[in-house]
Amino acid sequence: MRAKLVNVLKVLVSLGLVVWVFSRVNLAQVGLQLASAKLWFFLAALALYVLAIAINAVKWQVLLHAQNVHIPFGAALEFQFIGFFFNNFLPIVGGDVMRGYGLARYTDRTAEAAVSVLADRIVGLMAYMASAVIAAIVAVTVTGRTDLEEFEWLAVAALLVLAVGFAALLSRRLRALLSRLFAWRWLARLSPLWEKVSGALNAYRLKYRALLLAFGVAILGILATTYVNWYLSQSMGGLMPLWAIFLFNPLIALVAMIPIFVAGLGVNQTAYPFFFGLVGVPADHALAVSLLMQVVIILGSLPGGFFWLRGRRQKPHGTRQKAEGPA
Repeated sequence: MRAKLVNVLKVLVSLGLVVWVFSRVNLAQVGLQLASAKLWFFLAALALYVLAIAINAVKWQVLLHAQNVHIPFGAALEFQFIGFFFNNFLPIVGGDVMRGYGLARYTDRTAEAAVSVLADRIVGLMAYMASAVIAAIVAVTVTGRTDLEEFEWLAVAALLVLAVGFAALLSRRLRALLSRLFAWRWLARLSPLWEKVSGALNAYRLKYRALLLAFGVAILGILATTYVNWYLSQSMGGLMPLWAIFLFNPLIALVAMIPIFVAGLGVNQTAYPFFFGLVGVPADHALAVSLLMQVVIILGSLPGGFFWLRGRRQKPHGTRQKAEGPA
């Protein structure tokens, strides 16, 4: 009952934000913007979004290899699509949960699957914040927009928090302290699970090359999603500066991760007019871009539904030693 109430609250918050944003803009102008969108720009944006999903699958595969978990790229891409599908169509379950579940079912290595998804998320967010820092520096120094310095410091602070938090997870001393907690009677049953998770985290401790490579791949994915937004803006007149998209795209993604929304619905439609309005982008154009972006996200994640349905008809692959590598 508690979980159902939380999910209902998320739906109400998302719908409430949509209604609030729509009440503050000229919907006729938004409709004209959408009607003027050029199809070829939209298709290019959709293709880039699918490419970004594939790039994220490469990033995840790099992190899996660092744990000595080897699966075909096709399998990693399928699980990636499934995660995006659940984020958009069944957000109550959660895309990361289904992605990790699919990998655990495929390799029979549950702890490594869970930790790889966590590491993938953290590395991706660090790349987002790093790109936001660079974009803010460019905006302040080149365009002279000193009013954007606060966003620069916000991105720097978020990047530092993520980096310190990830380093703490990889610390042997911190994990040793946490292990003591599982000696308590009411946590003793979870001790074997924690030992597996701790061991999986330890696999990343000295894998600096793999982490840097995953970070670089994440930057490529961010470059792709940035141009997705730019193409959508170009399809309706191109009122969004590219540097502004580099700056605000990571911040919007960070806000969308707050667990009070459903599949980004509402938060995107609120964040786009707010952030891009700071640099003079009309609210109707920003809202129209956010709506097209929502369509791109939904269409781009549809293959995940096919992969999920196909996977339900197949048996688990936990016995595939070739897929998982030496345990």
